[in-house]
Amino acid sequence: MSPAGSDGRTVLRIDGAQPLSASTVQMVTAVCDRVEDHGRPGVVEVHVSGAPGPHWTSGLTAPLVTKWERAVRRLERLPMTTVAVASGDCGGTALDVLLAADLRVAERGTRLLVATDGSVTWPGMALYRLVQQAGPAAVRRAVLLGAPIETGQALALNLLDEVVDDPAGQVAALAASGLVSERELAIRRQLMFEAATTSFEDALGAHLAACDRALRRGADGPPRPGVAAGAAGAAGAVS
Repeated sequence: MSPAGSDGRTVLRIDGAQPLSASTVQMVTAVCDRVEDHGRPGVVEVHVSGAPGPHWTSGLTAPLVTKWERAVRRLERLPMTTVAVASGDCGGTALDVLLAADLRVAERGTRLLVATDGSVTWPGMALYRLVQQAGPAAVRRAVLLGAPIETGQALALNLLDEVVDDPAGQVAALAASGLVSERELAIRRQLMFEAATTSFEDALGAHLAACDRALRRGADGPPRPGVAAGAAGAAGAVS
């Protein structure tokens, strides 16, 4: 792990070929601690590669898996843009972190692999994220049979955003492009997560409140406290 530099970048490297361990959990948790204390806009650059071997689950325990899934969820909700840089085969912890990133850049030839426990695919939260992000029909063969998701398919399913020859240069360009601030990123990410499971009527109040916040940020004048309150009323009127 590299600490945040003057350009606001924090670098994390996850080797999916290594079995999940307490040190991997601690590494991700340490990045989350550092970013949450950082308090400024920036980028978490996560390099992911490698896929676990056939007996990688032999030393796992349920408490360790629970700690890992919580750490990945925390990474997914960081108040900073996360950019995954993928190369080669990505499975296990590498796939977990890739699917939790805001943006995903890959080298040519990258493949996404659903890990198996020796007989069937591993039922971790990577399976959940694959289905949520691409749909059950699109990833059925990967989830049920462990079929690799090739680069072109991953792009078509929006599991990857770009395939480039120079991932490091692409991430540097993203970091320099002025990504949204931490609080605004967190709001939009939360609205996106909730949109898949929340009805229009239930979502309306939260979206109107976010619109009001955006309008107040864009104005130089004093805040308009009545608009947020009106948003809840508007939600009730529509429902």
